[in-house]
Amino acid sequence: MANKQGKRERKAGDKEQIRADAAKTARVDARKKADANKLEKKKAKFKGQDIRYIVRIANKDLDGTLPVARSLMSIKGIGDRMANVMAAAFEAKTGTAADTLLGKIREDQDLVLEGIVLNPKEHGVQDWMLNRRNDFTTGKSSHLVMNDLDFTLRTDLMRLGQIKSYRGLRLQWGLTVRGQKTKTSFRKRGKAVGVSKKENKK
Repeated sequence: MANKQGKRERKAGDKEQIRADAAKTARVDARKKADANKLEKKKAKFKGQDIRYIVRIANKDLDGTLPVARSLMSIKGIGDRMANVMAAAFEAKTGTAADTLLGKIREDQDLVLEGIVLNPKEHGVQDWMLNRRNDFTTGKSSHLVMNDLDFTLRTDLMRLGQIKSYRGLRLQWGLTVRGQKTKTSFRKRGKAVGVSKKENKK
């Protein structure tokens, strides 16, 4: 009897997994279709103009139909303020207006913009604006983007765990770090806690 029930539960679980996979595939297809439609609309809007729709900066494909500052915000590690500062530095370096569409800048200027993104400190950006000030190992300040940012964050969390600091241990255990209450919130990782009625024995 127990074997039959176990088989039924496994079949039900397999069906649920298949449904979840199908739903995920449908969502991905819908997103791809929406992106394709978006690109077609942009091409129709800028038809006849000399513009690059995709510009690769710092190993990231950026939207060429947006102004320089707005498109730089697609790079992980660059927010609104830093993007505007980098666009201003680009304008000072090349003479191209900061509100120029990214796809309309010359291809030889891509390297200049990439240099500003990767090394903003060398182009007049102040230390207090950088996202990695006084590094733990080197003591230097820099601005990290994309994979470098992910790698550094991962190594920081590993170091906190290795020295057994409060933050490091809480992060390893998947608990809150900043003093939040956990009685009712942050329960998504485990099973739901609540009153469950016991089945009556027959």
